[in-house]
Amino acid sequence: MRHEQIEMHPTRWGDPARAQALPAEARGLVEMVFGVDDRPAVAEQPLTPPVIEAAALAALEGAVGAGHVLTDDATRRLRTRGKSTPDLLRARAGDLTDAPDAVVRPATHEEVAAVLAVAVEHRLAVVPFGGGTAVTGGLVAQREGFAGVVSLDLVRMKRLLAVDHVSMTATLEPGLRGPEAEELLAAEGLTIGHFPQSWEYASIGGFAATRSSGQSSAGYGRFDALVVGLTVATPIGRIDLGTAPANAAGPDLRQLFLGSEGTLGVLTAVTVRVRRLPEVKVYEGWRWPSFAAGASAIRTLAQAGLLPTVVRLSDEAETAINLADPGAIGGAADAGCLMIAGYEGEPAAVAAKQAAVTAVLTGLGGTPAGTAPGEKWSAGRFDAPYLRDSLLDAGILVETLETATFWSNVDRLYTDVKAALTAHLGEPALVLCHISHVYETGCSLYFTVAAKEGADPLAEWQAAKAAACDAMIHAGATITHHHAVGRDHKPWFAEEIGPVGVFLLRAVKADLDPSGVLNPGVLIP
Repeated sequence: MRHEQIEMHPTRWGDPARAQALPAEARGLVEMVFGVDDRPAVAEQPLTPPVIEAAALAALEGAVGAGHVLTDDATRRLRTRGKSTPDLLRARAGDLTDAPDAVVRPATHEEVAAVLAVAVEHRLAVVPFGGGTAVTGGLVAQREGFAGVVSLDLVRMKRLLAVDHVSMTATLEPGLRGPEAEELLAAEGLTIGHFPQSWEYASIGGFAATRSSGQSSAGYGRFDALVVGLTVATPIGRIDLGTAPANAAGPDLRQLFLGSEGTLGVLTAVTVRVRRLPEVKVYEGWRWPSFAAGASAIRTLAQAGLLPTVVRLSDEAETAINLADPGAIGGAADAGCLMIAGYEGEPAAVAAKQAAVTAVLTGLGGTPAGTAPGEKWSAGRFDAPYLRDSLLDAGILVETLETATFWSNVDRLYTDVKAALTAHLGEPALVLCHISHVYETGCSLYFTVAAKEGADPLAEWQAAKAAACDAMIHAGATITHHHAVGRDHKPWFAEEIGPVGVFLLRAVKADLDPSGVLNPGVLIP
């Protein structure tokens, strides 16, 4: 049964009904390490009135219908920014200056195209909006030079358009949230297998536009690797991509739009590879004496073609804090590093893969910890953002950042980023890390940071993150593995791709979006 969409709170993550105070054990740990400074709720502030002229609003209504162009404060507030800690700090301080002037809700590709035509004619910046889970500033458009900002809310585009049981593909509209897409596919006996931490609220279009990577990427693949076809609305026309699973017909233009963050076009349909629903799911834990030993074991599995569906390795600090089980933060006493391994599929295939992995991990010195750690991780896999909000309520700044590199560079990257964060956040501060996306040639590193909020927590975090981003680029790593570029990562993105790469992106942008109305200020250096 399809459920009514729950809107996330403007100053918190997720379902407002699931917001809660810190668990007692976690609060005790916070008091011991940082001290608690409970923050009062800030009264809701009125928004600046919309600046879009009446003629432009009428044209938008002509494109999508009068009932689907909204300018009330409540709706605009819900479409303001994303859910990074800086986004929430600003909102909690009453700063919603980036609110769009109107929220426009098309229902078809043709209506999206009509909105873009109105935007070009009336000089309106357009920000495609899927689930609102962005964490790098990708939902904040540049206002300068535009007559207003429109949030192009894809909430009405939620259909499963086609299923090919022979080729094992499905075509979905971009506004479907993760659970909605999985529910529709489950009725067909299928799954995408894409479950990032944002899954409960993030959308199909957002997964593609940001090159999302889910917690089961070791088994199912990154989202961009699952995409076989796209339909895109651009200011100069429609493009349909994906005539075959692979081709040699020039550069793969699908890759141009994957990761483009709404700056080159609006994704109106996404065709993905799907799998049969798994009959069995088994999650277990393993202990390793060190992060390096666990990482080496994961590399061995990846290069032997033996990766489980899920594999995640917490470093010593994250293991001690017990972040793999957000409901019991601070409750882990075992030394070393915790690895989570998960297996999904048919019973015989799961048993065979688990046996093969167990033989390898045991031979490398791993200690099996049974299914309890894996089941706890599985039960709480989408809960960490709620814990972040509870810590913000207590005056503790918590944020995440991630990167990726080749195996030979992992130690340097881990050490340099951790040192940069520690140096800028001072004491007391916690810098935790885990590996959760793995390839034959390398892996991602996902850092979680906790520190006492100072007089200006936003500025303090921006300085620390800048230092960490500098360390990533200087170490030869990427600025982002799956959080995307947005506005926040643009300076380092420009360094990563170099001047020719910047020239290429600007040239494509200029030709596809000559008026520059698509998410201006985002991604393109």
